[in-house]
Amino acid sequence: MKRIIVQPSPALNGSVRIPGAKNSTLSLIAAACLADEPVRLCDVPSIADIQIIEQIAEGMGLVIQREGSGQLLIDARGIQAAVIEPAKASAFRTAYYFIGALLAKHGRVSVGYPGGDDFVSRPIDQHVKALTAMGAHFTFHADHYVVEAASLEGADIYFDMITSGATMNVLMAAARAKGRTVLRNAARDPEVVDTANLLIQMGARIRGAGTDTIVIDGVTHLNGCSYNVIPDRLIAGAFLMAAGATGGSVTVTDVIPEHLGSCLAKLTEIGLQIETTSSTITAHATGVYRATRVRTAMYPGFATDLQQPLTSLLLKAPGRSLISDRIYPNRFQHAAQLRRMGADIEVRSGVARLNGGKPLTGALVHASDIRAGIGLIMAGMIAEGRTTILGVHHIERGYEKMIEDFRCLGANIAVCQSDDEELRWLASQAT
Repeated sequence: MKRIIVQPSPALNGSVRIPGAKNSTLSLIAAACLADEPVRLCDVPSIADIQIIEQIAEGMGLVIQREGSGQLLIDARGIQAAVIEPAKASAFRTAYYFIGALLAKHGRVSVGYPGGDDFVSRPIDQHVKALTAMGAHFTFHADHYVVEAASLEGADIYFDMITSGATMNVLMAAARAKGRTVLRNAARDPEVVDTANLLIQMGARIRGAGTDTIVIDGVTHLNGCSYNVIPDRLIAGAFLMAAGATGGSVTVTDVIPEHLGSCLAKLTEIGLQIETTSSTITAHATGVYRATRVRTAMYPGFATDLQQPLTSLLLKAPGRSLISDRIYPNRFQHAAQLRRMGADIEVRSGVARLNGGKPLTGALVHASDIRAGIGLIMAGMIAEGRTTILGVHHIERGYEKMIEDFRCLGANIAVCQSDDEELRWLASQAT
């Protein structure tokens, strides 16, 4: 069985180039389908979720061609049927983006229910509400749903909750709808802004992306273009936290520091020294760690995707820390795995209470989702003895060259496919 093996590691030191953002790329690929000409995306991460989209594309007649490292050429002119099979849609959570991207052009989209990480169900009620207001009709079946619209009309839409997925989905639908659409209480995430910027470069008329009110005037034609995906702020944040956990100094390059404002503020509060330039961030461990309280929030608040690696960092901080996740209260499966390593952590009603400063011991653990995996890797680096992490496929969904990057920073880590391969790697470590 494929597993990640982590041995006690020295302080991580060095630099890591951050790839394009996974969450942005998935939306951008769908948005490219709105164009009447090919669209080239650059700095696309090589991860499992992109491979799933390529499989979905084959079934629709969408052509996705790899052009060198990190480049995808997307040509939607050959789409015959906007149908995403339930088995493929359930493999990840953002198949619904293709509704907004394809409904205005094709009038009918069939999509399986969203899947992805195991920590929580993914409701689509805000998607349904907004698209219905624009003239769409939903028919729900056991394993899929069908969305139809003879014509999409602009509407004034208020989201009952801030949701980046629905904001991006409806943003795409509105780009080629008739008339003006106004999105109120819209998500402000960098990935939302990235999607809007691609659409604007394609010829869309969008104002206000990055604020809570976005105005879209629909157009009848969108052209092709070449566009660079923004860097992945979540991967960058995880590497900075790993520097703190191991007592090292790590620089992440090709990043946008403004996207990590709340994360950097919290790391400084915990005791890391942070230095930034226009495109780099360096985290230096000072050896002094302070317990803290963290509450996740929609951007620009502290990202829910960073609370799991932050948990592992706070295990180094003496005293009691509290981590509250009001976005996904069930996103604490990693806590039980950390307890197997000796962590003093309790979860109740969406709040993790942990007492840091206690030693960890390597153990057999399971990564339940992408971000939990990075947290367990960090814990393995600071634990005594060997840590074996299963559920590698979850981690591979979102991290490109993760093991290679950690090893370049000095971590004792490897991916092994068999017991023999693991024994050989352990023997090489001993020598």
